Amino acid sequence: MASSGNPVALLFGRNLAAARKRLGFSQEDVGIRASLHRTEIGLLERGERVPRIDTAIKLAGSVDASIAELFEGIDWTPGMAQRGSFSFSADAGCRDGQDVR
Repeated sequence: MASSGNPVALLFGRNLAAARKRLGFSQEDVGIRASLHRTEIGLLERGERVPRIDTAIKLAGSVDASIAELFEGIDWTPGMAQRGSFSFSADAGCRDGQDVR
């Protein structure tokens, strides 16, 4: 498996390959069961492609795995959102000389 690329795609592919091999299925077997071409299974397993949600569901059913199993080890940490605010320099004032603060 390639060492560079999208880490989500790489880990998903590793999980898919492990589930497939656990059942003794070929990529073609999984492709037939998921209504996908065998080359698509190879691209997914190598992490060269990220599946759409409907494809992930098909794949999970095809290898008798849960969606959670195929996404095992893939986590998301949400970013922190901040509300916008105005800032003023220390010497800000109006043209008429009055302080705006």
